[in-house]
Amino acid sequence: AGKVVNPKVTAALQDAMALQEELAKGIERFFQFSLYITLSSDTLQDLEETSKQLTTTLSSMLLSAKAATLQMEEGYKTTLPIGQDRLFLTRNMDTTSLASTFPFTSATLTQNKGILYGVNQENGSLIIFDRFSMENANEVVFGKSGSGKSFFIKLESMRQFMFGAEIIIIDPENEYELLANTLGGEHVVFSPSSKVKINPFDLSGLYEEGENELGVKILSLHALLKIMMGAMNPQLDAILDRALVETYQQKGITPDPKTQTKQPPIMEDLYKTLLAMQNAEAQELALRLERYVKGSLSGFFNQQSNFNIESPFTVFSIRNLEEELRATAMHIILDFVWTRIKKSLKKRILIVDEAWYMMKYQDSASFIYSIAKRARKYYLGLTTATQDVEDFLKGEYGKPVLTNSSIQILLKQSPSEIDTVSQVFYLSEGERELLLSASPGEGVFFAGQNHVAIQVLAAPFENDIITSNPEEIQKIQATNKAVAEAAAKAKEAKEHPAPPPPPTMTLPPTTQSKDSPPDFYERSNNIVKSV
Repeated sequence: AGKVVNPKVTAALQDAMALQEELAKGIERFFQFSLYITLSSDTLQDLEETSKQLTTTLSSMLLSAKAATLQMEEGYKTTLPIGQDRLFLTRNMDTTSLASTFPFTSATLTQNKGILYGVNQENGSLIIFDRFSMENANEVVFGKSGSGKSFFIKLESMRQFMFGAEIIIIDPENEYELLANTLGGEHVVFSPSSKVKINPFDLSGLYEEGENELGVKILSLHALLKIMMGAMNPQLDAILDRALVETYQQKGITPDPKTQTKQPPIMEDLYKTLLAMQNAEAQELALRLERYVKGSLSGFFNQQSNFNIESPFTVFSIRNLEEELRATAMHIILDFVWTRIKKSLKKRILIVDEAWYMMKYQDSASFIYSIAKRARKYYLGLTTATQDVEDFLKGEYGKPVLTNSSIQILLKQSPSEIDTVSQVFYLSEGERELLLSASPGEGVFFAGQNHVAIQVLAAPFENDIITSNPEEIQKIQATNKAVAEAAAKAKEAKEHPAPPPPPTMTLPPTTQSKDSPPDFYERSNNIVKSV
């Protein structure tokens, strides 16, 4: 008729035609959907207040709420678990639209083996899972400060330890000392003044088919030395590689596995090799290395290893190190642990707390990624935890480490990082809101393709060991002090008992004689009492 077509009608028609085609192909299904909410309260005033809060919340989500006026009984029966709709207020929805009303795709996540991770917030079921039953046993934990990240890791490590796993932890903030001491483990303080020394040039001495361990070790030393000495151009990198090969050859160690059981070199041997090269580039590298050999950090890296992992629960604490040395120390400890892990096949979990220290450097991040890829081969589960999600993911190896982890734990996130997390994990709107408003210990548990809302719960005796809440720690310390004082008093009383009270004299009851004066027995009793 020559009239201008209404664009709203055109858009609606296109949507209808697209939906019709998807329904015909079976891509989409058609549903009649109803959403009812029943509120209950002890008082009318509280009920009205709760109704207003609910209406406000729904309005913020562009949902219009209507009270079932004069149909309260039908509405109540509709929300009972009997599956009967007595209000009949339905909306026509396709599969995609209906799926958006379910914020969590998995109702239960329970296996018949494994450890208890927490409780499903949606239906109260237990989340029991065995991380070693997945394609790999790796795990990542993301959460802002105060979200319960360390609490979760301590709880999991304690429960895995109870089920026979060997636990190795790299602890930047000395949070795991009490846990290690309680479980009879070993707490190793890693610092320049510590008696424990680790030589980064160590070799396992084990031959594996198709693997050149010396070549792998030299690549690992390249990554470590770049963190220690700074960036290098290709010429410096080539000279360093030649110096590392010569340093091992001077100790009689070659790619031949038979020679790799000899005592390895130390950092000073590499320093001397660089000085002996007598060219400007090698002298520059020697000067960069000098502070670790003869300078203020000479006792830190320049000795043979005198420590071996023998305890089933070992914690390496690096809190006493300066900030700039923590990435270096974590790399050395990881390389040392990895060398020891390859010597024997055993169920182990390696925990790297505050992993962003290593993810800042490309070479150390690459080392973490190589462990994540090869961990399953040695029956190892790698746990990486961080509160700086963006620093972890923005690097070249952050996402590969994440994708090589079958289990991911998301705890409370900050508003500045929720967009990054939502994009990486494809979070629904409900999961996003949960992570923004979660309490400590609440979050989303991902296991493969399934994920549920989790609440981490610990028994009272577990909580006393692993809590990092200052208020709870103060109460526990006060209780322990009172118990210790009571025990000391009991011991003192046992060793030095109080003297017994003096004996008392009493006269046997007698019958007053008729010939005695009336007050004779009364006066005699008074005398006994005074005695």
